[in-house]
Amino acid sequence: MREEAKPDEVDELMRQLGVDPEKLPKPAGAAPPPEPGETVPPPAPPAARAEFEPLAPPAEVRPMGGLDYLGDVNVQVRIELGRTRLSVQDILKLGSGSVVPLESLTTDPVDVFVNDRLVARGEVLVVNDNFAVRITEVVAPPAAPEKE
Repeated sequence: MREEAKPDEVDELMRQLGVDPEKLPKPAGAAPPPEPGETVPPPAPPAARAEFEPLAPPAEVRPMGGLDYLGDVNVQVRIELGRTRLSVQDILKLGSGSVVPLESLTTDPVDVFVNDRLVARGEVLVVNDNFAVRITEVVAPPAAPEKE
């Protein structure tokens, strides 16, 4: 087992190497050694252990019953029958009774968007003189990008 060097021995070795130990910077927080006959103050008492009050019980949580808790959430629903591209000149020529050709056939399913996200496809029906959409396919949500 190696014996630790005494401060005087370290200072002597430093002098032999050409370094004045008195000119070396002191480590942060290090107190200078006491002068002979100087009294050293006692160390500060250890910090008291922190005391915390117990946590309050959690507030009562209303159980969620399926989708009932979403009943009052407003969403935007849009049904797209088809798409087309028109120039501004062609749009200005449109009037009451104009026919706009679409890029899809009448037998093609319509797209159902909720908040601008495609969620389903379906077919257009007429029920009691009103248009309706029967959902025929629910579209899977897009895959989340993998985190690196």
